[in-house]
Amino acid sequence: MAKHILLTGGSGLVGTELTQLLLEKGYEVSHLSRKSGNNPKVKTYLWDIHKSEIDEHCIDGVDTIVHLAGAGIAEKRWTAKRKKELTDSRTKSIELIYNLLKSKPHTVKSIVSASATGYYNDRGDELLTEDSPPSHDFLGECCILWEQTVNKGEELGLRILKFRTGVVLTDKGGALPKLALPVKFGIGSPLGNGKQWIPWIHRQDVIDMYLYGIENTDLKGIYNMVAPNPVTNKQLTQAVARHLHRPLWLPNVPAFILKLLLGEMSTIVLGGTKVTAQKIEDAGFRFKYRQVEDALAAIYSYI
Repeated sequence: MAKHILLTGGSGLVGTELTQLLLEKGYEVSHLSRKSGNNPKVKTYLWDIHKSEIDEHCIDGVDTIVHLAGAGIAEKRWTAKRKKELTDSRTKSIELIYNLLKSKPHTVKSIVSASATGYYNDRGDELLTEDSPPSHDFLGECCILWEQTVNKGEELGLRILKFRTGVVLTDKGGALPKLALPVKFGIGSPLGNGKQWIPWIHRQDVIDMYLYGIENTDLKGIYNMVAPNPVTNKQLTQAVARHLHRPLWLPNVPAFILKLLLGEMSTIVLGGTKVTAQKIEDAGFRFKYRQVEDALAAIYSYI
């Protein structure tokens, strides 16, 4: 009998594609969402994190829960209210699920959860492994709380697997279209000194790694979800310009301007995070896109 997978954040960029892959592989897929879904093959159960409301039937027959829910880190300026929303959307959501699991019989065995390389944020040229200590800025603290809350599932006897996800490269959303837009208009340039490391990963490898984590039940703990060969902001910008056949002629965007525009959130684009993928490779995962040139060639194949 095919496993039944419940996704939070199933309508997001990663969740939509992961849902499609799981359905193609013969899995039964359900979503937990704030509003009704539009995929007839996926049953959507409703929840409201702020009101602590959840449809108790969402876990019926479920084997694995994939926790992708979380408000977009770069969507709005980081006010105190927004920071609370960013953290709560990741922690209160999984707490709500764990409270439900405690309250009724269930068949759930595994939790596969997103985390982020923001855990290590802004560490210069240091090569960061899963054992590296966290940063103690907002991104680091948010990831610490996120992971600690997910880990509470161990008390329920669940297998806990967490993926610290880097910058997902796709033209369908996220960081790449924002970086590519000025390049397309011939006004692109690296940000700050351009030397900050970007822990990129192609979206296909993200989806494949989640599937790998779902199917390999001996996989648990924390793994970095990044490609094996990180690049700097300057290298990525130059590579995008090559694939879009556009020149890069403007000087770098000064860091102080980005700090003025973005405030504390500027750490997302100015902070360098050089992250290794060795652990997940040692666990048997094979990347489709190891080099950023290959990833961008696939993304921009229509040009």
